[in-house]
Amino acid sequence: MPLVDQVNNDIKAAMKAREKDKLAALRAVKSALLLAATEKGNDGTSEEAEIKMLQKQVKQRKEAAAAYESQGRQDLAQEELDQAKVIEAYLPAQMSEDDVIAIIDDVIAQTGASSMKDMGKVMGMASGKLAGKADNKMVAQVVKSRLT
Repeated sequence: MPLVDQVNNDIKAAMKAREKDKLAALRAVKSALLLAATEKGNDGTSEEAEIKMLQKQVKQRKEAAAAYESQGRQDLAQEELDQAKVIEAYLPAQMSEDDVIAIIDDVIAQTGASSMKDMGKVMGMASGKLAGKADNKMVAQVVKSRLT
């Protein structure tokens, strides 16, 4: 089932269940999907583009939550985190750190990287292999720890 259809069905279910936070998050996802679909005259979006868009939505929610927490607004921060959890349900499962380490070690062996000067090469290949499967911050930390 396409992501747009799945989101539409979940919006209907959230409306019937009167889940306001979930409904707000789903409407934001639907809006972003529709914008992406009509942005360049596309008929639809690819799965990879949908994943990137969902990751962006989650990142925005988490950044907003951090900003609210720094201002002492726990109620608004919790609302943003709840919406982030709803959106994360549509993302593929994230890889564990051990799996990421194994892939990074393989990439380092392939590129022959030996120092921090080679971090760009390693990150380039790793980003391609781990796109949508692992958080880029974690990937960067693993690469740094392996190259130092």
